[in-house]
Amino acid sequence: MALAGLENNDLKLIIFGGKGGVGKTSCAVAAALALSVNFKTLLISTDPAHSVSDCLERQIGFNVVKVDGNANLSAIEVVADEALSGFINEHQGELKKLLETSTNLDNEDIDEMLTLSIPGIDEVMSFKTIIDFIEEGQYDKYVVDTAPTGHALRLISSPKLLDEWIKVAARMRWKYRYMITSFSGSYQPDAADTFLLSLKKTVKKIESLLKDNHKCEFIPVCIPEAMAIMETNRLLADLCKSEIFSRQIIVNNVMVSDGCDFCKRRKAGQLPYLQKITEIFHDLNIVEVPMFAEEIKGIETLNKLNRFLFVKN
Repeated sequence: MALAGLENNDLKLIIFGGKGGVGKTSCAVAAALALSVNFKTLLISTDPAHSVSDCLERQIGFNVVKVDGNANLSAIEVVADEALSGFINEHQGELKKLLETSTNLDNEDIDEMLTLSIPGIDEVMSFKTIIDFIEEGQYDKYVVDTAPTGHALRLISSPKLLDEWIKVAARMRWKYRYMITSFSGSYQPDAADTFLLSLKKTVKKIESLLKDNHKCEFIPVCIPEAMAIMETNRLLADLCKSEIFSRQIIVNNVMVSDGCDFCKRRKAGQLPYLQKITEIFHDLNIVEVPMFAEEIKGIETLNKLNRFLFVKN
């Protein structure tokens, strides 16, 4: 079998996730490379380790860059701290207004607070960066290479986390609004209110996109090993709780050769796990990718991988 439906014009966001070391980055980069033949594609890495540069054999970083020799493919490695810094600089006035009117902090304390990192902000800023790119509308497809499972799940749940922050901030603003209304008889919404409303709209857009299986698809990557299968099964269950469903799964590093004793033993050892994958993920399109003799990096090898991801064997 091969990956299906990724060239549907309605599908905008394609997210690759799974256990560490199963080949998520290789599959994400290869898919982005294949899609760029017919679509203007942006490859986005949200993994702090950022293996996309290594896979493409060129430095990417936190700026959109063209991939050499491919006019339709660009890439970026999101750096959460830099994304947060840019967000604070862009909305410094609104954030200061919010803190001035909702806390007892003085200006010095507020300035210091705005320099601090916020627990859990990495995934929120990563996803906001993705949404910002999608709203700009410069690309047809957005392919995301996520960090290992735990980070990927936090990325998916980041709208809920951001929504909780907004609710707390809104409650603080309500107290301020009540006080102003009590003294003056009326309240005129200000920049802080507009800012919170804008963030709320962003959350709704993210949630709507993730739950729309016509516009977004999550593709888990697995290998024929017990721990990887169990973790992938839990990942899909957690995604289901968030109303995010997968249509297909990539099973990577499948031994197909039996030309040597090691190959025969490895192939035999994988067989029970491949059968288990078929049983557990029977409702998904299962795409098997053979084990490569060489490391998958560089355009030539990535194109070899695509022969298995996109072309029926």
